[in-house]
Amino acid sequence: MAILLVPGFWLGAWAWDDVAEELRRRGDDVRALTLPGLDPADPRRLEVTLRQQAEAIVEAASEPTVLVSHSGAAAPAYLATDLAPHRFSHAIYVDAAPLPNGFVLIPQLPAASRELPLADWPELEAAGNSLLGLDEAALRRFRERAVSEPASIATAPLELSDSPARLDIPTTIICNSFSAALVRQLRDEGSEPLFAELTRLRADYVDLPTGHWPMWSRPVELAELIHTIAAH
Repeated sequence: MAILLVPGFWLGAWAWDDVAEELRRRGDDVRALTLPGLDPADPRRLEVTLRQQAEAIVEAASEPTVLVSHSGAAAPAYLATDLAPHRFSHAIYVDAAPLPNGFVLIPQLPAASRELPLADWPELEAAGNSLLGLDEAALRRFRERAVSEPASIATAPLELSDSPARLDIPTTIICNSFSAALVRQLRDEGSEPLFAELTRLRADYVDLPTGHWPMWSRPVELAELIHTIAAH
């Protein structure tokens, strides 16, 4: 089974290195993807659209593929399952969820800003992005390798089709900074737009308690979960 790993905001394929290594040790066919707009060598990266990111995911996916997305990558990943549902046998969201039509990840940036840089650590945590489990080496690597997120991605509304095919893809939410019980509660209450789409999907919920970047804080356990889910 092919597994495609897609990192969230500010990250390239390198963010999955430890998890990818663990998956390959278990015999999985793994590829990690740097999304368009997150390659610092691309002079036009700030012009990239969510649809272009989704199309890159579709292009990278052999059939069938287990699609694993982290954090902000949930938007292009879910759009990819909308564009080509037949390519994906399972969708796994890591500390993230499939997003509803029209959802905007960052509703507003400063006027004329074309990109969203990685914030200071206290600001990140204040926004709900837990750094639990990250040591100084991980934080330093994150800071050194982070690429600012294009505003064209961060502030773009997700545009999904009316096709129900994506809703039939088996889905698993790996819950890190939010527990599975809390995600289910927020889903059922309807109080959190981030989880609204989960009412329409066949989703399972798995706990892996840690911070928002489990690929660094608990890579072995995350790889084992992904491997087990992909095998079923």
